[in-house]
Amino acid sequence: MAEINPMPLYQRMLAEMGPQHWWPAETKMEIVIGAILVQNTNWKNVDLALQNLRQATQLNPKRILKLSNSQLQQLIRPSGFYVHKAKSLFEVLAWFDRYDNQFSEIVNQYSRAKLRQALLNLTGIGEETADSLLVYVFDQPVFIADKYARNLFQFLGYQNINTYAKLKRRIKLPSNFKSQDAKEFHGLIDEFGKQVKTNDQFKQSFLNGFSLRKQTSLG
Repeated sequence: MAEINPMPLYQRMLAEMGPQHWWPAETKMEIVIGAILVQNTNWKNVDLALQNLRQATQLNPKRILKLSNSQLQQLIRPSGFYVHKAKSLFEVLAWFDRYDNQFSEIVNQYSRAKLRQALLNLTGIGEETADSLLVYVFDQPVFIADKYARNLFQFLGYQNINTYAKLKRRIKLPSNFKSQDAKEFHGLIDEFGKQVKTNDQFKQSFLNGFSLRKQTSLG
């Protein structure tokens, strides 16, 4: 199937909606923790869990790792699925701790593909979470093919992109697509998706009539 260059779509959305300044966090470690806690829940519940963790540990990963399993579960209980998420947090934070939580050092030791695979090997890290960490923690220019993105491209007329992997394989980012672009694009897509959930709503949006198929240059 033909590759999709999403750059014109990103430029149109950015011009219309403006910068989104995602991810909503103060530190990269907060992003790591939030990316695990947000699975299968909404950000309001994540905020409650983060508040608990912040009060108990200041979100210091070494302090979190010293908690007992039951303590961590209780702190993150508002996020739901807390038994599984506690196990994932312990494993993920222990992995980062091996590199003394130096994100640049981790990037230096892995190619992008191998870093993604290393993340996927950790408990509780799926494709969406791995790519989110690549973008927001490791500053890599990759595309996050989440549900909002799949919905958007379906609205735009693309088919056979109903899974994360299927859309991911179709996207071809241009060479001038930077990590900041990846951060903004994901934020734009998700904010758009929160407002536009049906075909009728899409037809009323600024993207009605927009077509990527006319764009043949990958830049």
